[in-house]
Amino acid sequence: QVQLVESGGGLVQAGGSLRVSCAASGRTFSNYFAGWFRQAPGKEREFVAAISSSGGSTLYADSVKGRFTISRDNAKNTVYLQMNNLEPTDTAVYYCAAASRTIATLKGGPYNYWGQGTQVTVSS
Repeated sequence: QVQLVESGGGLVQAGGSLRVSCAASGRTFSNYFAGWFRQAPGKEREFVAAISSSGGSTLYADSVKGRFTISRDNAKNTVYLQMNNLEPTDTAVYYCAAASRTIATLKGGPYNYWGQGTQVTVSS
């Protein structure tokens, strides 16, 4: 079992920046891929970014490529998503997730462990 808790969400104006964090506990988090997903009201959850267990590989959705950066600090069991040049369409609840590196792909997972989410609201 891996427990994930997101933090750092909030309200920001378009063009601004925000960093959300995901703190992991339980099993050794360095053995897991980590991903960020988001879900806006009335819409399906979508993939945002993912990072390999060592941090050596990353993957981004086309909609955020060049604006968002995923990173991890395994010593702190924490994954980050730095969001720059935010747009109103980025408004959503952001979730972090974890997938075992032995079976997972960065985008497809399967991501079997999920946090509760943190709200990010971008005003125009």
